[in-house]
Amino acid sequence: MSTPTGFMEYQRELPSDRDPLERIKDWNEFHRMFSEEQLRTQGARCMDCGTPYCHTGMELSGGASGCPINNLIPEWNNLVYRGLWKEAYERLAKTNNFPEFTGRVCPAPCEGSCTVGLIGDAVTIKTIEQAIIDRAFEEGWVVPQPPKSRTGKRVAVIGSGPAGLAAAAQLNKAGHTVTVFERADRPGGLLTYGIPTMKLEKHIVQRRVDLMAEEGIEFVTNTEIGKDISAKQLAEEYDSIILCGGATKARGIGPVEGANLKGIYPAMEYLNGTIKSYLDSNLEDGNYISAKDKHVIVIGGGDTGTDCVATALRHGCTSVSQFGTHAKAPLTRDQINNPWPEFPNVYTLDYAHEEAKALYGEDPRAFSVLTKKFVGDENGNVKELHTVQIRRYIDDQGRKIYEEIPGSEKVWPADIVLVAVGFEGPESTLIDQLGLETDRRTNVKAAYGKYKTNIDKVFAAGDMRRGQSLIVWAINEGREAAREVDRYLMGSTMLP
Repeated sequence: MSTPTGFMEYQRELPSDRDPLERIKDWNEFHRMFSEEQLRTQGARCMDCGTPYCHTGMELSGGASGCPINNLIPEWNNLVYRGLWKEAYERLAKTNNFPEFTGRVCPAPCEGSCTVGLIGDAVTIKTIEQAIIDRAFEEGWVVPQPPKSRTGKRVAVIGSGPAGLAAAAQLNKAGHTVTVFERADRPGGLLTYGIPTMKLEKHIVQRRVDLMAEEGIEFVTNTEIGKDISAKQLAEEYDSIILCGGATKARGIGPVEGANLKGIYPAMEYLNGTIKSYLDSNLEDGNYISAKDKHVIVIGGGDTGTDCVATALRHGCTSVSQFGTHAKAPLTRDQINNPWPEFPNVYTLDYAHEEAKALYGEDPRAFSVLTKKFVGDENGNVKELHTVQIRRYIDDQGRKIYEEIPGSEKVWPADIVLVAVGFEGPESTLIDQLGLETDRRTNVKAAYGKYKTNIDKVFAAGDMRRGQSLIVWAINEGREAAREVDRYLMGSTMLP
C-alpha cells in the first residue's frame, strides 16, 4: 500500500482541462496533465485492496465493472507514489498493449468499481495510467521488441482497430508472421476514423502503428477483404485468420416520417469525413459535411452523439442539441438500482456538453425525447424536427415501453440531423463469403474465451463478435483471440 491512510488524507483531484471557449477553436486534445508530485499524491489514495475490484473486469447489469484487461492497478499506483515510473510502465505493459489509447478514451469502469468509491471519490486511475505511458514514451522506454525467432506460421488480421491491433501485437510476440488488412487509407480503425482528434490525436495512433511495424507486423491499407481480396484467397494463403472488422453497420432512425430528407446523415459519416479532411488538408479540401452556421440536431445520447456535438461546435454551428430517449441520470448513484461496483450511472457533463454550455449557456442535451417526424423545405432539405416527451416503464413481461406525454410536443429548427443511435452489427460481405454462423444480433458466432468460428482456422474478436462495445473489451478480446490462435497453430501457448 502506498500509505495506509492516503485515501483519508488526500482528496480526489483531476487536472483542469483547457478552457471550453478556447479549445473549440482548434482540434487538439483538451486535457492537461498533473505534475509528478500531484500524480504521486493521487497514487497514494489507492488502498491496495485485498480484492482489487478495479482490476476484475466483470459484466454487471449489462455494463463493465472493473478493468476488462485486468490492469494491475494497485501495483502501478504504488510504484508511481514511490517515484518508480519505469517499473510502473513495465507493470502496465504486462496487461495493456495500448495504454496511450485507454488512458485517453476509456470511460474508466475501473474507477466505477474502486473501493474508495464506496465511501468517497474513486482513485484517479485513468489519469495516472495516461501519465505512465506518456512518460514512458518521453523517456524512451517504449522501444520495438521484435521476436527473437519466427514460427513460420502466417496469420491475417482483418481490421486494424483496437481488437485487431491487440491480436496482431500478441501474435507477433509469439513469433508468427502477421499481416493486418485495413480497408481505410490509414490504419487504426475506430481509433483513427471514429474518435475525434480532440479526444485522441492521430499521431499517437500512428506512433503505435509505426512501433508495431518495426517489430515486424505488416500493415496493408486501402484493401477490403471480401472485395479487393476474396475471403477464399485469404484462407488459402494464411494459416489462420482473425476477424476484427468491428460492428460498423449503422442503425437507422426507423420508420419516421421524413427520414429520407436531405441533410439527415449517419453520425459516423459526419465524423469520419471531418477527421479524414482534417488529416488530409486541415479541412481545406472541403471534403466533409460542414455544420458551419447550421442548426444541428444529434439523435442519440451516447459517446458517438457527444462527439458529433463537439465536432459541430468546432465547425461553427449556429446551435446544437442532442436528443436521448433515456431519462436524465441522477446526481448521485442510486444505491438500490445501481449499486457499487457497477459502473455509476450519474449525471455528468462530458467534454462536448461543457463546451456547448460555455458557448450557449445550457446543457445541449434533451432527455426522454422521441423524434416524431422530419419536415423539409421545397427542395427536399430538412428544415425542422418534431418531438414529444416520453416516459419509460417496464411491463409485466420485462419489455421497455415508451409512453408519450400529451401536450409535450415541440418543433426544433434543423439544417443538419446526425443519427447516432448505435450499430446493428458487422457488415455481411465477409461473413457471407466465408459461410460464417451469426448470432441473433448478426454478430459472428464464436464463444467468448475461445473465439473460434464454425469455419476451420477462422477466429473472430472485438465488436464483430460481441457487438458495439468499449475499447478495453476490444483489447481484451484481441489479446485472448491471439492466445487461442497461437494454441491452434502450435498445440500450446504461452500467451496470457
